[in-house]
Amino acid sequence: MIDFRYHLVSLIAVFLAIALGIVIGTTALNGQLTDNLRTQVTGLQEDKRALEDETQGLQAQLDATGGFAEEVGPALVAGTLTGRSVVLVVGNEDVDSDVVDEISSLITDAGATVTGTVELSPAYSDPATAQSLQTYVTGPGGLPPGITAPETSDTAELVASLLAQVLVIAPSGAVAEDGSVVPGTAPDSTATSQVLAGLAALEVLSVGSDSVSAADYAVFLTAGAVTGDDAEARNAALLDLVSALDAQGSGAVVSGNAASAGDGGLVGVIRADTEASTTISTVDNANAPEGRISTVLALSSEGQGTSGRYGTGEDAQPVPPVPAR
Repeated sequence: MIDFRYHLVSLIAVFLAIALGIVIGTTALNGQLTDNLRTQVTGLQEDKRALEDETQGLQAQLDATGGFAEEVGPALVAGTLTGRSVVLVVGNEDVDSDVVDEISSLITDAGATVTGTVELSPAYSDPATAQSLQTYVTGPGGLPPGITAPETSDTAELVASLLAQVLVIAPSGAVAEDGSVVPGTAPDSTATSQVLAGLAALEVLSVGSDSVSAADYAVFLTAGAVTGDDAEARNAALLDLVSALDAQGSGAVVSGNAASAGDGGLVGVIRADTEASTTISTVDNANAPEGRISTVLALSSEGQGTSGRYGTGEDAQPVPPVPAR
């Protein structure tokens, strides 16, 4: 007879054998897994180093391209705006001051004069300020002599028209030998100063230069996108201003960065608008030298009645055509 102790020892031996097998099997499996994971990690590290090298190479190429564009920019735009004038409108606080300065410099290289810089505050497009703006425009003493308000009750259109009449010069209708439209008579400088001072008192804009006078063209600088529940209304107000500047003068260019060409950005809003996109030129890479060059060349094209979209965005040309000289 096999006693109980024999069964107990047998069962213990079986369990020990199973446990030993699990340990041996797990150790072997863990070794394979560890080796496999090490191989994968090594591969990923090599891929990372390769991507870092590729990124550095692409960045070097980009820097070289930007440096080249920056060097040839003044020569490329030289003479394209001889005798003309340009007013700058900074649309929001995200616009880099270096971009403003560099575009101003290129405009001067093109032979034009920068007549001043106007900086809009967020309050300009804020629906909450509409009532005070309308009171200013339609109230007694709001409009200087020679400035007329359009027949509309829309506040954004009223203010846009008022600014356009004092910031840009209406063309005379005559065409120069180079195909550009000859500017007409500039508005009185007192009217420009009065309107800007009145709107500055309402804190919707400020003057970013020593003085501002009317010009043939307008460059509207923007960056990023408008967010919030009132984003659509804000962009609509800015679009009204750009459209008024373009219609009143010899042309307007809206120049921004890649984000401004996306959802909620003013460049994107203009490009999505069938009517606006055919009359207003847009640039989506003003933060790069080639984008700033495009901004100036687009002004020259605007003077000859041609509008376009330039930059790196969808359906955009890299740069406008360089005028023959």
